[in-house]
Amino acid sequence: MLERNASQAVKPLVLIVEDEDALVTLLRYNLEREGYRTAAARDGEEALVMVKEETPDIILLDWMLPLTSGIEVCRQLRRRPDTKDVPVVMLTARGEEGDKVRGLNSGADDYITKPFSPAELVARLRAVMRRAQPALAADTLEFEDMIMDLVAHRVRRGSRNVHLGPTEYRLLRHLLQHPGRVFSREQLLDAVWGHDVYVEPRTVDVHIRRLRKALNEGDEADLIRTVRAAGYALDKPMTDGDAIAMK
Repeated sequence: MLERNASQAVKPLVLIVEDEDALVTLLRYNLEREGYRTAAARDGEEALVMVKEETPDIILLDWMLPLTSGIEVCRQLRRRPDTKDVPVVMLTARGEEGDKVRGLNSGADDYITKPFSPAELVARLRAVMRRAQPALAADTLEFEDMIMDLVAHRVRRGSRNVHLGPTEYRLLRHLLQHPGRVFSREQLLDAVWGHDVYVEPRTVDVHIRRLRKALNEGDEADLIRTVRAAGYALDKPMTDGDAIAMK
C-alpha cells in the first residue's frame, strides 16, 4: 500500500475539456506547475461522465467539441444541482462579440480566446476560482468552532490545538474546502491520495476514525457525517429538533 509524500496538500482539480492533444499537454503542464491537479476529456459526453465521477473545482471548456458542444455541456452543468456552481472558463477560437455573449449566457464564468498566454490563463482561472470558491484561495478555513491555518499548518477547535497526522490533515482540508458536500471513498482517495496511487477504499474509513478521534474530545459535537452507502461530509451536527422535523 502506497501513500504520497506527507507534505503534499490537497490540490484543486481542473478538468480540461479539449480535443487537441497538443493543447491538452500544454495546459496540463502549465497548470500542474502552478500546483493544480488536472484531468482531461476529449469530447463533451466524456466530460459530463467525468464530472459525475468527481466534481472538479473548475472546468476549462472548449466550445468546438466532438459529440456535444461546449455550449451544451455548460448548459447541462448549470441545470444539475450538483454542478450548477462549478466555475466554467470557456476556451475557444471564436472571438466575435456575439460568440462571447452566447458563451457567457450559457453559464460560463469567463471566456478566453485562442491563441492565449498560459500565464494570463492561469491568472484568470485563479480569479474565477477566488470569486466562486473563496475557500480555495484563503489562508484559513473555518467551520463551526474549527479553524485550519493553512500557512502555519495548524488546526484549532475552540480553545485547543488539534494534533493531526499528515493524511488526516489533508483529508480535513479537503472536507473544509467543501463543507456539506458528501464525498464517496473513491472521491476522497482521488483528492487526498491521488489518481496514480493504489490504496484500498477501506483505508479512508481508518483515517476518518483517526480524524474523528482527534477532533472530538469530551462532549464536542461530531462534525463529520457518515452517509450510509454514500460516503462522508463535514456537516453541522443534527439537533433533536432536526431529527423530529425529519420524521
